[in-house]
Parts: sequence; C-alpha cells; structure tokens
Amino acid sequence: MDISNRPITSIQQVQNEQLNGKKIQPKQNIGTTSFDSILRQHLDQKDQLKFSKHATERLESRQIKLTDEQMLKLQDGVKSASAKGIKESLVLMDDIALVINIENKTVVTALSRQESKEHVFTNIDGAVVI
Repeated sequence: MDISNRPITSIQQVQNEQLNGKKIQPKQNIGTTSFDSILRQHLDQKDQLKFSKHATERLESRQIKLTDEQMLKLQDGVKSASAKGIKESLVLMDDIALVINIENKTVVTALSRQESKEHVFTNIDGAVVI
C-alpha cells in the first residue's frame, strides 16, 4: 500500500484501511489554531484583572461601575505596583478605592472614596494613586 502521496491523520486510519480494505477519508482540520495564537491568548488572559466574589458584591451593592477607560487605568496601576514589588495595594482612582492583590491580579474589595474616608486599610504594602 502506497501512502506517500496521501495525508494520513492517524495510525488508526492506516490500520483500518489494511484490515477492512476500505479507504477512509482523512479528517479535515476543523478550526486549527496555531500555537502562537493560543499562547498569545493565554498571556492576554493572564494579564487581565480578576474580581473576587467579595469585590463583585461590593461593586454591585455600592453601585460602582467601572468604565473601559478605568479598567485600562487600573491595569496600568497594577503593572506599576508590580514593578515596584508591591504585593497588596490600595489603588485610588477617580472616586473609587480598591484593594488589589497584585501578585494574583485580583481586586479584593472596592468602595467609594467617600466611604474610604471612614476606613483604615490594613495588610497592604503600597498604594497607587491614578
């Protein structure tokens, strides 16, 4: 059997052809994605900021909505904090105060700046004002 001019997708295909005497059409590559694009997608997701359940509940209950522009500023603030070696940061942006775990890129809690005047923030090792 000459298989040099045919694309073979598996050893199983060759085995089936030999055992059954049938020619099986090779599988078509459906939705083939390059390794490079998968890697880039994974790295992009890795850099995205996550919100803990607690932070999500606080944002909703306090009716705080972050715009796309604010999200970009927040991500830049996290990068700056990471570059300085900060692990847990208070981020003050516009009228919002957020506590962010920089290593995990996770927002831990959020409150309005007005509410933050009445609070003492602990377990942070840096602050970013953006």
